[in-house]
Amino acid sequence: MPSRAPSDPPPPAGLRTALDRPPPARPPLRAVRPRPARVPLSPAQRRLWLLERLGGAGTAYHLPVGLRLAGPLDREALAAALGDVAERHESLRTVVAEDADGPYQLVREPAPVPLAVAPLPRTGSPAPDPEPFDLAGEPPLRARLFTDGDRDHLLVLTFHHIAADGWSMLPLLGDLGDAYAARRTGRAPGLTPLPVQYADYALWQRELLGTPDAPTGRAARQLAHWQAALDGAPAESAPPADRPRPDRPSGRGGAVPVTVPAAVHRALLERAAAGGASPFMVLHAALAALLSRLGAGDDLVVGTPVAGRPDEALAGLVGFFVNTLALRTDTSGDPDLTTLLARVREADLAALAHQELPFEQVVSAVSPPRHPARHPLFQVMLALDNTPAPRATLDGLTVRRDTATGRTGAKFDLTWDLAERHTADGAPAGISGELEYSEDLFDQATAERYAAQFTTLLTALLDRPDTPFTRPLYPSDAADE
Repeated sequence: MPSRAPSDPPPPAGLRTALDRPPPARPPLRAVRPRPARVPLSPAQRRLWLLERLGGAGTAYHLPVGLRLAGPLDREALAAALGDVAERHESLRTVVAEDADGPYQLVREPAPVPLAVAPLPRTGSPAPDPEPFDLAGEPPLRARLFTDGDRDHLLVLTFHHIAADGWSMLPLLGDLGDAYAARRTGRAPGLTPLPVQYADYALWQRELLGTPDAPTGRAARQLAHWQAALDGAPAESAPPADRPRPDRPSGRGGAVPVTVPAAVHRALLERAAAGGASPFMVLHAALAALLSRLGAGDDLVVGTPVAGRPDEALAGLVGFFVNTLALRTDTSGDPDLTTLLARVREADLAALAHQELPFEQVVSAVSPPRHPARHPLFQVMLALDNTPAPRATLDGLTVRRDTATGRTGAKFDLTWDLAERHTADGAPAGISGELEYSEDLFDQATAERYAAQFTTLLTALLDRPDTPFTRPLYPSDAADE
């Protein structure tokens, strides 16, 4: 734990005691043979299944990946390679069955993945797949190939989030490249068998966490942390919107760019190192300061995703492992960046130490006030990707990611989705990304203003880390608010 600055408040009652207890040992993760007749959905999968049943998800939980392909494409080899990938990763051929005891995973036998072919639009990218998945009736992967002649193509793979997450793209694209290369030569790919599948993970996760009523179990320990950390948290931690929150969310969203220059990126890394913090924590502190300055209050909860792959056997697996953490920050007392970063660091480290409990169980235990058009516990998300972007290599083709493919809507009021960039020799080259906003609440001009204010405030805080964040740090600050 970091040293606490004199102005920092004490931790919530019971939090330090919960943190001081060592976690119980993890059970080994291994393939379950034979499997039980009913393999439960993971808690994260169950939440998405419920959203689909309630009709509130639409295409917001579609995960599209676009690959621009230049060169002579072997369509038969590509179709066969897609089938190889789906055969290798059971999650891509798993549907949700239901009986009197509720939903469960049903893994279908390997089958070809249909590859729909259509002309490539002359300008722009094709529209996103508008049809929601039938989770009970179809596998959670669709493939579309848009082509213009023999050498210009766009492959769009659309996954339902119940079967894959962003971290899944690294093994998936690697396996697709290996399978395509093999199929071009007329042979089946010799991929190393996976040690476990997603169904094994779902069973292991249930064993790992145990039940909340077992006082010495992992679930009970982590639940105690979250109940203490989020006790009395505000129902809403969002800045002023342009319109009242609707009764039901439409899911429509837009995005505007966010850019942090290389010099500011460098200063951020130096400040993080000086404070024993991560780059994410510095960004989190700056975002909390911005939200407070915009009028969201001084008791804030921001969400962030974590990979959710605690065992090495999961590294090469496609599936829905990502978990969400609700990070609470106290900005009261007019702290400067140094003090605020210390608070953020302590709270974020505690959250990371208890990241295995599924977000759905946290929400259930904390039981915040609910609104059908408001995400529970937090409405603003901050995500920082500091890992190498997954790259696709298809034999004989030049491949690049199509960044225009993928806009499916807004899950939260606002999402800062950022990534660190570095030069070839590893020097900081800036932070870039986008601010995704709900069109139910915000105009594009408002999102643009919030994005610009974030970079301005981050720059100013790093330049003057001992100045209270509520004071105008630059002459233009007061006018911007």
